[in-house]
Amino acid sequence: MNKQELIGDVADKSGLSKGDASKAVESVFDSITAALKKGDEVRLVGFGTFSVSKRKASTGRNPRTGEPMTIKASTQPKFKAGKGLKDAVN
Repeated sequence: MNKQELIGDVADKSGLSKGDASKAVESVFDSITAALKKGDEVRLVGFGTFSVSKRKASTGRNPRTGEPMTIKASTQPKFKAGKGLKDAVN
């Protein structure tokens, strides 16, 4: 399922127009993104938890040349599925 299919499914199930469903889906994504940018976590009981993980700087190797290179520290978004979502899929 891609984003447009998700918007269409939300519109069908909620009775909203596709324009309103698009605004709703975009607003949810924007809210989750804004919370993660601030370093907060988003906990949706029964669905899962979105959080941010910090990676330390490390040394790796360039696969083409084999030379050592430095990999910068970064932050990565993470998602951990909740019990309700796991049970629904299994």
